[in-house]
Amino acid sequence: MAIKCYAAKKAKGRLEPFEYEPRPLAPFDIDIKISHCGICHSDVHLIDNDWQLTEYPLVPGHEIVGEVIDVGVGVKKFSNGQRVGVGWQCGACWHCDMCISGEHNLCPEIKATCMGNHGGFADMIRVDSRFAFPIPSKLESENAAPLLCGGITVYNPLRTYSVRPYQKVGVIGVGGLGHLAIQFAHAYGCNVTAFSSSPDKEKEARELGAHEFIPTTEKDPFEKTVGKLDFIISTVHVDMDWPAVLNALNPKGMLCLVGAVANPMMIPSFSLILQQKSIVGNPIGGRMAIREMLRLASRHGIRAKTEVVPMKNVNEAVDKTRHGKARYRMVLKN
Repeated sequence: MAIKCYAAKKAKGRLEPFEYEPRPLAPFDIDIKISHCGICHSDVHLIDNDWQLTEYPLVPGHEIVGEVIDVGVGVKKFSNGQRVGVGWQCGACWHCDMCISGEHNLCPEIKATCMGNHGGFADMIRVDSRFAFPIPSKLESENAAPLLCGGITVYNPLRTYSVRPYQKVGVIGVGGLGHLAIQFAHAYGCNVTAFSSSPDKEKEARELGAHEFIPTTEKDPFEKTVGKLDFIISTVHVDMDWPAVLNALNPKGMLCLVGAVANPMMIPSFSLILQQKSIVGNPIGGRMAIREMLRLASRHGIRAKTEVVPMKNVNEAVDKTRHGKARYRMVLKN
């Protein structure tokens, strides 16, 4: 049974039709007939080998939604015909302290869906069912797919760092991650301030749930919020005036990075010490967090804004993501 997919054969190369034979069906494995797969900017980084980790041929894709078509003998929670999703993680060691505590996303031996494995730019995928999740019926597949990586990436910080409904949250960047962060923070009941380098996104940011909108193209954009925000999620991968960002936090405030900034961050130590502020990072969430995130999205109508294209147009969709022209997530459809 050959799986038909699209693979990059070299760094920055175009994706070409490719086939491979999957591993034997293990006891906890399921086969998923893929209907939709989102394109995350991480997929672009892997295609281009920006992280110097890529092995070719590479089949990207880790925001997968589809239908179960076969199950291993040990699978109890899924059956054929059920709609499920798979995100960035597809495996863990199951015996380290992180796994035992339920935080499989922090396992030192974490296995990624499209690193060392072939991902979701394909007609089918075989994965460990323990990293697959039922998709609530109220979520359309095209809107749910980006939640499995982008959604959990911005939801998990709110959960991990105990953000409360009465708090004021800043979201830096109104893009693939930021437009979801605004929705989740709003659903939490927080007062949300959106920061964006695109002033034309103000109307949309407010429709998504932002109470305030500040263009970062203005002079000293963070001056307006000095000492007013409790928690800031930075979803961008570009340099910011980080001391100014920290000044926007109130005492004990926290800056959380989910966008990977390439250059070192220059932070004056006193900007952290004097008012007990902190800077943290956050990856995807664990299995329970993903389940919670999907339920919350279903209950509050949180949707990824997507542009859906046929799987055969994968190169055009990847280029649109690569050049920041997606508004806000490209999704491939079989």
